[in-house]
Amino acid sequence: MNKKGFIFDLDGVIVDTAKYHFLAWKKLANSIGIDFTEIQNEQLKGVSRVKSLEKILGWANKTISKDHFLDLMAQKNDDYLSYIAEMDESEILPDVPKILDFLIAQKQPVSLGSASKNAREILEKVNLLNKFNGIVDGNDVTEAKPNPEVFLIAAEGLDMNPENCIVFEDSVAGIQAANKAKMISVGIGEENVLNEADYVFNNFTEITTDFIKELISK
Repeated sequence: MNKKGFIFDLDGVIVDTAKYHFLAWKKLANSIGIDFTEIQNEQLKGVSRVKSLEKILGWANKTISKDHFLDLMAQKNDDYLSYIAEMDESEILPDVPKILDFLIAQKQPVSLGSASKNAREILEKVNLLNKFNGIVDGNDVTEAKPNPEVFLIAAEGLDMNPENCIVFEDSVAGIQAANKAKMISVGIGEENVLNEADYVFNNFTEITTDFIKELISK
């Protein structure tokens, strides 16, 4: 049987933690007198905490001291962690377990490739940690997407060549990273946003086991 490496992003692919990032960033922005919208939050997807806070300050033409900057980043993370501490299996996006279980049944290696430094904790909370053969998260990488580092490390961990890997991603930067790594990119989200992906689905309910079999046999 053919073997392919299947690599999943976390936020917006397996669980929707974007809403918790939004709440934490909004609380931070409001605390220093800056308004913060969901449209602005979209621009922070896949962006590091430092760069995100720089963007928020830039939008408001506001400057703060380095100490205050570090305090705000720590506060944002504390708020975010308090939200994810309450997560459970109900937060898993529809049909993700079905696809993971099918891949396991087909003996296909599965890895996580996420910028989140809290990935292991989140997977544990939603009871999916044991579904993954490998986990590469924000603690393992030095370069952010669209740099392909996270996916290349994941492929290496699965002992797979990059061109034999398939990536599921919901961000433009993530799709670009997968493409740069010469992997097959599957976008989860809107086609007009993720138009650089090899395939695009609104969510996993649209992904059939036949499609997965097709990917395995390529």
